[in-house]
Amino acid sequence: MVRITEDLVRRRAEHNDCEIFSLEEISLHQQEIEKLEYLDKWCRELKILYLQNNLIPKIENVGKLKKLEYLNVALNNIERVENLEGCEELNKLDLTANFIGELSSIESLKYNIHLKELFLMGNPCTEFEGYREFVVATLHQLRYLDSKKIGRAERIQAIQNYPEVKQKIREQEQAYLLKRAREKEEAERRMQERKDKKQKHMESKLVFDSPDSLQNKENCQTDGDREQETTVEDDEEDRKFWEEPTPYTPETRLETHRYIEEKRRAKENTRESKKKDKTLRTLVTADGKVLNVNVPKLHFSLKDDEENNQIILDLAVYRHLDTSLLDVDVQPAYIRVLVKGKPFQLVLPEEVKPDSSSAKRSQTTGHLVVSMPKAKGIILAKQKVSTSTKDSDCNKLQKNARRSVQVEKLEVDPSKYSFPDVTKIIQEKVQVGQGPIRLQPEKITETKKSYVDFENNEDVPPLI
Repeated sequence: MVRITEDLVRRRAEHNDCEIFSLEEISLHQQEIEKLEYLDKWCRELKILYLQNNLIPKIENVGKLKKLEYLNVALNNIERVENLEGCEELNKLDLTANFIGELSSIESLKYNIHLKELFLMGNPCTEFEGYREFVVATLHQLRYLDSKKIGRAERIQAIQNYPEVKQKIREQEQAYLLKRAREKEEAERRMQERKDKKQKHMESKLVFDSPDSLQNKENCQTDGDREQETTVEDDEEDRKFWEEPTPYTPETRLETHRYIEEKRRAKENTRESKKKDKTLRTLVTADGKVLNVNVPKLHFSLKDDEENNQIILDLAVYRHLDTSLLDVDVQPAYIRVLVKGKPFQLVLPEEVKPDSSSAKRSQTTGHLVVSMPKAKGIILAKQKVSTSTKDSDCNKLQKNARRSVQVEKLEVDPSKYSFPDVTKIIQEKVQVGQGPIRLQPEKITETKKSYVDFENNEDVPPLI
């Protein structure tokens, strides 16, 4: 049974930073919820609540949501309208495709004075004679019923015919309730038969699997045939279940959901059991022979590095694979690498030193590179160099060293090269009566005029 949990509410409140105390809108549709609870305690600020396509049988635990404006509980197992009196701001209520047969239960919505839109399409009560007139006359605050606007003349006529329509609705309700009682009894009987059949099947299976059974002894080596027979039986059971005609009721809807859930769990259990029973791949034979295995199906290259006297394995593991998922085991005669639990094993051409081996990941390609030094060291003969070549090389080195010590400077003889003086390309000209006067004291003194008639009289005081 799926319930509303705090973790579920927080996950559906990502748009509100996973805060539920200030949550104003939440969508819990298609969550297979079988009971409506806790929302009136955790989310007091809710204004919009989506609960469509679940298995809710009853409207409850929403009376404290004083700010709730829109409630959508379409496609559930609700049979009557109740417990909504406390939703004072309720403006829109969607009850589409439920199992409401007690049409008189909508009288509880009289206290929701702000209710303007009501949806009851797809409910058994919509087939009652006088259904729309009864709803329009009962809920005076309604403006739209099943997406159709309620006119003034329609409301007046519905109020006038209300007593007669109410009597008809009561009679049809009684007939519907008797029908529902029979459907519940039939559903209980069918559920009991199914439980008994399932119990018998389990008992027969236990007897079949017991070691003392002759039938088990005969079929102990034919597990594939047994599995095929079980699959055929399951297919036959599925065919009977889906082809059997059943009425559309809350019980059959819940039964169908549980049947699907049961089949899904059975498939998961068989899948897990197959994984557990799966035999491990043979890496070493009974006589001790090591096999070459490449379960992860990775490309690889094995290189013999004679210069460094080692063997290098380049295994093309996935570039973005976490290194913690790799397990390298180097042995003297072979190497084994587990890639996410899948073994890669390769027999080496020569014996190596496991203790001196190293493994690293390439930073560019992500490949796993394993360097394995050979156990038998090979000494390579050095090439002989003649004395004449040695002497010439020494002389070259000494000359290069001297050149590097001496600092050479580049000098230019001015007598050999004559460069024009750029600063004296244009000669200065003395300006006479034209252009701005330059305030230079030297030139001013040179251009002073001398007056011939000037006489220096000592008796005249100097001009200030």
